[in-house]
Amino acid sequence: MMEKMKDVNWQEEIRKIIIERVRREAKKRLLEETRKLRMEMKSSKIAEMIREDRDAR
Repeated sequence: MMEKMKDVNWQEEIRKIIIERVRREAKKRLLEETRKLRMEMKSSKIAEMIREDRDAR
């Protein structure tokens, strides 16, 4: 089948697919890490930290 499509640069097509996959995986990992950090922030005492900072001024 590929032999019939001589006008397609298969090396470039495969490279594009791999790059897109790597980008998607990187975004997925960053999103997971961001969600974890957000959950940690929710459980911390952020309001207390802000109040302490304001009172220190």
